[in-house]
Amino acid sequence: MEWLIRFLATGFFVGYSPVAPGTMGTLVAFLLYALLPTTVPFYWMLILCLIIGGTIISHWAENILGEIDSPKIVIDEMCGYFIAMAFLPKTLGLMIVGFVIYRLLDVIKIYPIKKLEMLAGGLGIMLDDIYAGVVTNIILHIIHTL
Repeated sequence: MEWLIRFLATGFFVGYSPVAPGTMGTLVAFLLYALLPTTVPFYWMLILCLIIGGTIISHWAENILGEIDSPKIVIDEMCGYFIAMAFLPKTLGLMIVGFVIYRLLDVIKIYPIKKLEMLAGGLGIMLDDIYAGVVTNIILHIIHTL
């Protein structure tokens, strides 16, 4: 069971990357997004599973890894990217722009992300990336509309 939690929490082990593990986790989400269907019912279920499952899995992984908000845990970045791309046309241009905007927002930690990170356990791990994903999604919808 511990292996499975590590596998999922670290984005199929890319979270162990010595260089930019969060970006590597987002890249895994980028590739999965390209491959998975984006029908509304499937996408709602995917996001729901990522939010609930990611919160639980990241909490367990934090305990297994023995590190608070370990950079190895990237399921939060994966969830955030899927939220960022929610209900947009699946085009390579939007996928790339979404990737860049999401990573920038996740790295610079716009208000109130720092406060969300202070929450304990899986909730604190996930909420900042969910917020960055929502803000990215709003920006992408504006870009797409214009």
